[in-house]
Amino acid sequence: MRGEEPAAGAPLSRSEAKDLTRRRLMRAGFAILDAEGEAGLTTGKVARAAGIAQSSFYVHFKDRQDLLRALGEQAAERLREAMREARLRSREAPDDRERLRDAFRLPLEAICRHPELFRISLRARHDPSSPLREYALRAAAAYREHFVADLTAMGFPAAGEGDRRRLEMVADGVGALTNAMALGHLEGRYPDLEEAVDVLILFSRGYLRLLRPPPRGA
Repeated sequence: MRGEEPAAGAPLSRSEAKDLTRRRLMRAGFAILDAEGEAGLTTGKVARAAGIAQSSFYVHFKDRQDLLRALGEQAAERLREAMREARLRSREAPDDRERLRDAFRLPLEAICRHPELFRISLRARHDPSSPLREYALRAAAAYREHFVADLTAMGFPAAGEGDRRRLEMVADGVGALTNAMALGHLEGRYPDLEEAVDVLILFSRGYLRLLRPPPRGA
């Protein structure tokens, strides 16, 4: 979450105290979602985990659904920022090979820095009744946009509608593979992220051949 805890003993203004309590509620909400899913999220449980009276919960959120919406918005912004950072960093790579490795590695690192958001997103994306489904779809769209931008920067054609659609299809496929590698890493089955990047690059050889236009005269 954004913002820092105030220094111990420092007096808080009323607005600062209110902001601190809201941040504690949001952190508690994320932790409960990660551990128990949406079914485990109750206003009482969040208030207890945040260390406040349940009545104080309603100063900050109207109800459980209001908290879920706020969590989804915060999570989507976190992931968008991570993807923007990853895209900028990957473009600083010295050549196409390193740029491609970064295009795989940096999203993996971003996912693994926020495992609770990743697990929440995976659950919500496939649950039409989830209030967090919109957030999950936005997170998937952010990754798609990130990867299409990387491929375009590497010179793959993206001028026509068909070119763009094909890049998006590739990005969705790579996103599914990236999620599988991230899940394996978080579960301890794939401890080395660089090895996961190697596997993603191995898969990439096929679609790179598919996307690159054939040389003249071929």
